[in-house]
Amino acid sequence: MSPSIRLTRLEFSGSLGDLGTLIPLAVGMIVINGLSPSGLFFSVGLYYILSGLYFGVTVPVQPMKVIGAYAIAAGLSPAEITASGAIMALLLFLIGATEAAERIGRFTPRSVVRGVQLSTGTLLMAQGVRFMAGTSRLQALHGSVEPYLTVQSLGPLPLGLVIGVGGGFLTLLFLENRRFPAGLLVVLGGILLGLLMGTHTGLNSLEIGLHLPRILPFGWPSKADFTVALLALALPQVPMTLGNAVIAYTDLSHQYFGEDSRRVTYRSSCLSMSLANAVSFLLGGMPLCHGAGGLAAHYRFGARTSGSNLFIGGLFILSALLMGGGVLAVVYLIPMGVLGVLLLFAGSQLAMTILDVRERADLFLVLTMLGVTLASNLAAGFLAGLALAWLLRIPGIKV
Repeated sequence: MSPSIRLTRLEFSGSLGDLGTLIPLAVGMIVINGLSPSGLFFSVGLYYILSGLYFGVTVPVQPMKVIGAYAIAAGLSPAEITASGAIMALLLFLIGATEAAERIGRFTPRSVVRGVQLSTGTLLMAQGVRFMAGTSRLQALHGSVEPYLTVQSLGPLPLGLVIGVGGGFLTLLFLENRRFPAGLLVVLGGILLGLLMGTHTGLNSLEIGLHLPRILPFGWPSKADFTVALLALALPQVPMTLGNAVIAYTDLSHQYFGEDSRRVTYRSSCLSMSLANAVSFLLGGMPLCHGAGGLAAHYRFGARTSGSNLFIGGLFILSALLMGGGVLAVVYLIPMGVLGVLLLFAGSQLAMTILDVRERADLFLVLTMLGVTLASNLAAGFLAGLALAWLLRIPGIKV
């Protein structure tokens, strides 16, 4: 076995660290938009395993958030969503193959990278709190704090908040414990709670067998599908992907793993995501990317090698093959409050990368990017950071 692969409890714990980002968007696009459960879970698992084996370190796999959030809010068709994955595959291939990503990476100041990381971390923490309080979009659509639990509150307190506070305390208590990793305890504790207090939606109809994902389950997208996908989904996604899933992710991987992450470059990240989205398009899954937030989540809960990718990737592939569409019945066992705990700690881990920002002008830029991101979105924050970095280089401009 490669020395870069460790199969330990900590790696398994770390492999679960990013479920708070992955699961809600995946469930939303399956339930609301009609994506293929088996195709989605299989493509995610395959990407985890292949990217981990190639890069040799822990590699995050995440939904493309701009595409996912807009698709769920607008109720887009599965053909439109898969078409956006095909377009992103092509765009990322062109950006990576022409070395445009390397040029953009060299042009981007470190303070802008830190701004992306702080903004992403803050967004993750805020979403984690929403999951605990029961105010996220997914919970609002269901009209309940914990959609798949039979109990919604303890007295005046939402049950998600009780679970979140308890899970947060458990995480703080065991965060550095190698024998009982925090991520593993929190997720397994959540599943146990789901078994005891859950609605068990779909469990009775679960059929274990061999469920192979279909190729192009929704057929080939039409010209209208590609038009909507390009204008409404792909083009707004590109700046966020470059800022977070290429530049900030690559920088953070080098920060965490040093020379071991030498294969993680701007170019290889683009080409990796291009290949993943081509496969996801063929299987009817969601558009996929890397992400600094996902890496921080895996790292915070113990992942240090590509062994974590083998754990979570194998889990996703086996779930897709053995349960097919019934895999959601198992996913529903994890309370939203538990996902909130994972997001809260992942976001704080990522946000604290700004501790090396020392100059006043750099700190001003980082905080401005955070403000723009909170007022609009991460793509706008990234573009605003690049523009402000250029302005601050003009003689006579001071902050």
